Amino acid sequence: MAPRTENLWWLGAILWPFVAGAVAINVFLLGLIFASAAGQAIAPIPALIWALPLSIPATWAAARWVRRLIREAEGRTN
Repeated sequence: MAPRTENLWWLGAILWPFVAGAVAINVFLLGLIFASAAGQAIAPIPALIWALPLSIPATWAAARWVRRLIREAEGRTN
């Protein structure tokens, strides 16, 4: 049986809250940058709402990255 760290769904479930928070912060800061360029700032709540769908591909990428790091640490090449 493969270790649990090989399952991207399991890693994604663990990482999703942290990735969603990071995406929300980035969306909020992007809104601040947009506001400095004569636009309107994005409020924190809409930034959180936008982060929900945007965090799915970011979580997938983070889970793949963590799985690669675990494999490297364990000395596996596959």
